[in-house]
Amino acid sequence: MEYDCKAPAVVAADLNENICVKKTTNNWFKLLVLGILAGAYIGFGGELSNMISHDAAAFVGVGLAAFIKGAVFSVGLMLVVIAGAELFTGNTMITMSVLDGKSKFSGLMYNWSIVYVANLIGSLLVAYLMFGSGLLEGPNVAVGVAALKTAAGKASLDFWPAFFRGILCNWLVCLAVWMALASRNTIGKVWAIFFPIMAFVASGFEHSIANMYFIPVGILLKGVNEVVAAATAAGLSPDKLANLGLYGFFVKNLIPVTLGNIVGGGFFVATLYWLAYVRKAKKAA
Repeated sequence: MEYDCKAPAVVAADLNENICVKKTTNNWFKLLVLGILAGAYIGFGGELSNMISHDAAAFVGVGLAAFIKGAVFSVGLMLVVIAGAELFTGNTMITMSVLDGKSKFSGLMYNWSIVYVANLIGSLLVAYLMFGSGLLEGPNVAVGVAALKTAAGKASLDFWPAFFRGILCNWLVCLAVWMALASRNTIGKVWAIFFPIMAFVASGFEHSIANMYFIPVGILLKGVNEVVAAATAAGLSPDKLANLGLYGFFVKNLIPVTLGNIVGGGFFVATLYWLAYVRKAKKAA
């Protein structure tokens, strides 16, 4: 009898011996294209969460507004997993096959470097398209205000809070990918992705690739006087607004969040499941 859900040991074996190995040997152009798509898909999740939740707290309260924001953001990872794309945060699980000797460390770095840059390109593309669409100003200025405040807050984080939020985020993201791999059908993959992604967004954790959309769109909106004036009136402090630039983007956010994401997925999912299932199985054999 075949169950709808694969056992964790089966997922670990498939990830370790097939999926991760393939990711470290894929053609660079394929990785680039699929990485750009993944960045764009996460960007779609980011813009949708901002669009849907920007005024939700006034109607349903802060808690439910956070739930709604996380619920709609999950579409980003659904697109990555089901439509097919290469996402850096999920690829931190390649660590498993490196630990087991199935993949080389150079292959891991090859994948990560191409996919990370490609994710940035895709995220920036969606950020620029959203900015140019006019959907963040004029009649929708409240949406732009929410986007600007989100970006400024992320660019103003201190190192350790950003790092720890990055760990917590990608622990959940990689569990979402893990459970999606365990499912044998599409609807199972959807629900496997939905709950962990909703949880990380609603909790306020930090995802490096999502921030490649959130912060650049805020930097673009910083040049729109109408949005800045409305955001300032809504309580955005000059100090946080001043942090919204390339330094705030790369140094204050992306560096600590990316390092945290690597620990969250590479250690708390890939390494611990390798110790539980793969290494144990090899010793038993």
